[in-house]
Formats: sequence, structure tokens, C-alpha cells
Amino acid sequence: MRGDLEWDSIPALVRAAAARYGDREAVVEGRTRLSYRELGERVERAAAACMAEGVEPGDRVAVWAPNTLDWIVSALGAVSAGAVLVPLNTRFKGAEAAYVLDRSRAKLLFITGTFLGTSYVASLRRAAAEGPGKGPLPGLPHLEQVVVLSDDAPESFRTWKEFLTGGDRVPGDAVRARADSVGGAAPSDIIFTSGTTGRPKGAVITHAQTLRCYDVWAELAGLREGDRYLIVNPFFHTFGYKAGIIACLTRGATMVPQPVFNVDTVLANVAAERISVLPGPPTLHQSLLDHPARDQHDLSALRLVVTGAAVVPLQLVERLRSELRVGTVLTAYGLSEASGIVTMCRRGDPLEVIAATSGRAIPGTEVRVVSPTGETLPPGHPGEVLVRGHHVMREYFEDPAQTALVISPDGWLRTGDVGVLDEAGNLRITDRIKDMFIVGGFNAYPAEIEQLLGVHPEVADVAVIGVPDPRLGEVGKAYVVRRPGALVTADDLIAWSRREMANYKVPRAVEFVTELPRNASGKVVKGELRGAAR
Repeated sequence: MRGDLEWDSIPALVRAAAARYGDREAVVEGRTRLSYRELGERVERAAAACMAEGVEPGDRVAVWAPNTLDWIVSALGAVSAGAVLVPLNTRFKGAEAAYVLDRSRAKLLFITGTFLGTSYVASLRRAAAEGPGKGPLPGLPHLEQVVVLSDDAPESFRTWKEFLTGGDRVPGDAVRARADSVGGAAPSDIIFTSGTTGRPKGAVITHAQTLRCYDVWAELAGLREGDRYLIVNPFFHTFGYKAGIIACLTRGATMVPQPVFNVDTVLANVAAERISVLPGPPTLHQSLLDHPARDQHDLSALRLVVTGAAVVPLQLVERLRSELRVGTVLTAYGLSEASGIVTMCRRGDPLEVIAATSGRAIPGTEVRVVSPTGETLPPGHPGEVLVRGHHVMREYFEDPAQTALVISPDGWLRTGDVGVLDEAGNLRITDRIKDMFIVGGFNAYPAEIEQLLGVHPEVADVAVIGVPDPRLGEVGKAYVVRRPGALVTADDLIAWSRREMANYKVPRAVEFVTELPRNASGKVVKGELRGAAR
């Protein structure tokens, strides 16, 4: 990190970036190319429009839209007006979006028109058609205005252009005064956890936390002025918004938002825009490497990849370096309740550290692994990962009971993840506590077994759960997606597993599926698999 932060709020960062990077390209979207100065002007206009609509400091403003320039401008505009940003998952259905809007008491919503064949407006209208409200959606009484990020909008909603025009009556000095009034301790956003069970909870993160964490991220990753960053990670997620938009603003990198993950589009964008930075999940990079037309695209500008998951195959890291000549490949670990970042590898770490761990605690934070009774465990012993430091959320939004369950009085956050620390402090996440199962007295971690199975050349995707067994208590069952053209059978895979892993880890059953059930954030919903197994 570069000493004390130069900005105490996101609005201050936006203005500083506009001044510092001026004519440098900030955002590329199709034929639209905005400089940092132009981006700053658009954000200021959006902030003025928010103020014209009555948005006050601390009000919640939601965005339900894919990765676009309008997302960037509307979100930064709202935050510059002092609002608290509530990003909504684009995979939500109407009822799920309505729950978060109601729970956060959002005052204003920016919503996409039709995306992937779905009308988000119609979906939300159906979910919030009835209720005591007098605004555009009766079922959401706190929601005063809905702005459609499009050229047309249904009755009682407003278009993006109409909304922006409304800000013309707010003087520029009033907009800048509002932005200047936003302090570092104020909440900048509420990230609702997707969860695979229960209702989402909103992690409240402040401006200072966001800025400090993603200045650190940019420094450790080596992001620099002039980089061209393809942001495929969705903006509704910390990885897309903060490791994407916020990190680029801190360094003057060019943002190229991509609304949908499609490997053909990724290849085309990387080649056409000379993309140098491509963070994303391992599946993104794997599909890039395996694409039959990969060699027809010039990917030579790629220099930085940051990924993270319980399963990052060593072969993937090796192939990124050897086949694509990516100079820096790093892994990291985080969760919404810790501002999205807890540990990260460092440039220069050995390949095996990058592939087998998620790196070390970021500066100014602590990580420890504890037993079920709360005792700190020595290196090499798996237990629950606890974290403490500047990155830990302030609270779950208006939920002191749930907050107290995960944050101890002395500031330790219970992550719910099982991990192992090595002697150097590198963390390896092995699983979620609730996913672990016990085979004849041995703790079996699905993520570890999935990583081993994922090496098989005919396995494209895999999820493992524990199922009851009369002799051993529980055993593993694997749900497997075959690679195209693969002919591997259940017996083949079980026999292969017996050669590659300890006996208690070997799945006793294999079921082939066309795809794995995933929630709105793309995590496998193991509850559905357990239900199917029962």
C-alpha cells in the first residue's frame, strides 16, 4: 500500500482520478470511449440527478443491472450524492430482488431493461404488485423512484435520460459540497450475501474500508496506469465492483466491462482491446485455455491474472504462464463480510504456493485457524478461519443478533470456512464447515476431493457431498459433468480415485449430470444435491 490514502471517500477518489488521469481512457463500451475527465463529469451529473430526486446522505440506492458503463456511472453517482450503494445480483428473480430492496429500504433503484431475454422491470413488477406503497411498486413502500437504464420506460418509471435531465437544476457547487461531506467512516455499500441457505444478510462496508482494501489489492496485484482491464466479474459482487471499478480508479487503468461471461467474447475483447488484466474464477481461465479457436486471437498483451476458489489446479497456473505467457498469476481469498479480501499471494511466490494456497493475510489484518472450542491451531491443522482487521464489516445491516453471532467482542470474524495455515502463514481453504463430512472417523473435505477429481482429463465440473452409509457413517458421492465427448463411467472414475487419493476420500458413488445447480452468485447449491441424494 502506498502509505496513507490520498482519498477519504469514493467521491474524492473519482474526482482525484479525473484530475490525475484526465485524457487517459477510463471506460470502453463498444464504440463509446470515455476519458477519466469525461467519466468524472458523468458521475457528477448522475450525483446531481440523485440529489434532485431527494436522495440524502445515508439513503440506500440500488442497482440491478449487468456490467455496463451506465452501472458504473449510476452507482458512483449515487455514492457521490452520499447514498449507500446496494448492488443486486443479476441472477436474482423478482421476488429475491424485492426482498433485498425491502430489507434495505432502498429509496431509488436503477434497473436494466431486458437482459438475456428477461424483462427485469416486468419481473419486479410482478413480485411487488401489491402492498401499501404509493410509489412505482406498491409492494415496496420505501422505493420512491425507479430509473430504467434504457431509452424507454413503462408508466410511473423514468428513463435514464429523463433522470439525468432532472439533475440540471442542481448547481455544481452543491453537488461538490455534498460529495465533500462524505466521510471515510460512512457506509459506502451494503453487499447482500448470496448464501446457499436462509435469507441474504447485508454486510455494511465503509468508504475507508473499501479504499484501503482495494489500494492494497491493486498494490499486491501490480495494477498500474495504462493497464486495460476486462471486467467479467459481475459488478454486483465485490470482485467486480471493488477489485474492478475501484481498483482501476486508484491506478488509472482502463475498464472494459463485459455484461455476460462468454468465452468467445472474452477472446475477442482481449485481442481487440489489448487487454492486459483479466481477473476471474478458474473456470473463466480454463475455458479460455481450452477454446479451440484460442490461437486465432492475439492474447499477447495479457500480463496479470488474479483468481480465487477452493479449487485452483496447479496445471491451470502452469498453463497460464507457459501457454499464454501471463507474467503474474495470483490467487486470493475473501468474503463479503471482510470487504471481499482476506489473503492474497505476492508476486514472486512459487507456483505451488499460488496454486495450493490463497496467500497470506493482507497488510494490517490477522488470520488464525481455530478448533470447535475456539483454541488456536498450529500450522497444518484444519479448523475454522477467523479474521480480524480493518477489512471486517461494520455489521450486518440492522441485524445485531446475526452480527453478534459472527463477530466476537474483540473483533474476530467467524468466516464459516475451514482452512489450514502453513508455516509461512499461507492459507489453504479446504471447505465450508457445513459441507465437511466424516468417513469412519476421518474428516473429509469436499473441496479437496473436488480438486483431485478435477484433474481427471474427462471431468469438466464436479461437486461432492456426504451421504449416509451404514458402516462408515458417511461416504462421498460425486456429481460430475463430463467434458464434451468424454466416455468415462462411474466405475472408471471410482477406480481412478482409488489410485489418486486416500481411501476415505474416494467417492463411493458417482452420478453424471449435465450441469451443477448454482445460486445467484454461481456457487454450487449443495443443499439441492443432498435433497436429490436423499
